[in-house]
Amino acid sequence: MIGSGGGFFFIPVLILLFNVPAQIAIATSLAATLPICIVGSLGHYRNGNIDMRMGLLFAVAGIPGALCGASLTSLMTPGQLKNSFGVYSILIAMYLLIIHWKEKRAEANGIEIPDGSSLQKTTKGSLFGFLAGIITGTFGTSGTAPVMAGLFALKMPLKLLVGTSLMIVFVNTLSALGAHFLVGEIDLTLVYFLTAGAIIGAFSGAKLLAGIKLEGAEKPVRKWYAFGMIAFGILMILSK
Repeated sequence: MIGSGGGFFFIPVLILLFNVPAQIAIATSLAATLPICIVGSLGHYRNGNIDMRMGLLFAVAGIPGALCGASLTSLMTPGQLKNSFGVYSILIAMYLLIIHWKEKRAEANGIEIPDGSSLQKTTKGSLFGFLAGIITGTFGTSGTAPVMAGLFALKMPLKLLVGTSLMIVFVNTLSALGAHFLVGEIDLTLVYFLTAGAIIGAFSGAKLLAGIKLEGAEKPVRKWYAFGMIAFGILMILSK
C-alpha cells in the first residue's frame, strides 16, 4: 500500500526484536523483499499505477548505487551499520517534512510551486535513484525512502507513486541482492518466514489501494511517513 517493498520494516524487526547481526539482517531483508516487489509491482501494473518512464530512470540510476552500497556493507561493523541506518532515516524524514512545510506555506500564501522543467525532473530522478541504490545495497531496506522522497518532490499522484516506487525497489533489490551473494550472508529460514506472510500482504495491499479514494491524501501520508521514519531511526540509534 505504501510502495516500500517491506525492507524498511524488516531491518528494525530483525535487529531490534530478534538480535540478528546487521550484515545478515541486511542480506536477508533483500532476499525477503524481492518476492514482495514482484507481486506488488504486477498488481499495480494491472491497475495502471506505474509510470514506466520515471520508474526506469530511477531504476537505471540505482543499479550502480546498489553495487557500491553492497561493497560498503562489508567494510562496516554491525554497530556502525545500525547507527548509520538510524541517522539516514532521520535525515530523509527531515527532507520530506521540509518539502511538506514549504508546500503548506506556499499554499497558505496562494503561491503555486512550479513543477520544474523536464531536465530538472530527469536530473532529480537520476540523483534520487542513485541514492536509493546506495541505500538498498548498504542497509538492505530497498531504498524506498529516497525513492519516495524523489517521487514526492516530482509531485506524482499517490497511487502512481506507490506502484512506480515498487517497480524501482524491485530493480534496486535485485541488483543489491546479487552483490550481497558475493559479500554478505543470508538466513534462508528467516527469508521463508518473512516472505510467507508478506507476499499475501503484497497481493492485499495493491487491491486495497485500488479501492481507496486518495484525493488530497498525498500531503498527510508524506508527513506521517516521515514521522514514522524518525521514530525508527531513533530506535535504531538508541538500541544496544
